[in-house]
Amino acid sequence: MKIIGVTGPIGSGKSTVSGYFAKKGAKVIDADLLYRGLVKKGNPALDEIVRVFGDKVLDAEGQLDRKKLGSIVFDDKDKLEVLNGITHKYIIEKINEEVNKAKESHVQLLVIECPIPIKHGFIDLVDKVYVVVADEKVRAERIMIRNNLSFDEAMKRIRSQMTNEEYKSIADIVIVNDSNIDSLIAQLEGSL
Repeated sequence: MKIIGVTGPIGSGKSTVSGYFAKKGAKVIDADLLYRGLVKKGNPALDEIVRVFGDKVLDAEGQLDRKKLGSIVFDDKDKLEVLNGITHKYIIEKINEEVNKAKESHVQLLVIECPIPIKHGFIDLVDKVYVVVADEKVRAERIMIRNNLSFDEAMKRIRSQMTNEEYKSIADIVIVNDSNIDSLIAQLEGSL
């Protein structure tokens, strides 16, 4: 089984790249989707987040209010690190479970899409790292539309992450996604 890691900063187009590979027959593990499942009411990850950040991060039904939590952690890198310290262990465990299931199912091509390129549970699992980057202004516009955020809120999220250059430093292949889908696909064609 060949395993490709897709990473890059928020709004760069990681999901579009993973979608391209899915159309080519790859099974995709999306760390963001795993995270959403792990922080549902009743799960240990959410309990731990509430113990650290308080119940102000919950909505009226007791579910995680991602926007409230985001307003806390994207203003403070230390708090973001604390959150990542809580969630990464659960995400890594789930990724490993999914990788094992893929092996048992004889999957030929597996893509792990992960916004934060953690060493254990991502970098150590993949054969190649595809880094998707885009200009900050382009990313901010995408985030504003997708997440219904202001420009300032989008930029806080962008600035809370690694820079394009830091992402590029771990790349086997860099995909620049500043333009249109045809340009993106042209870069991906033949990259396997």
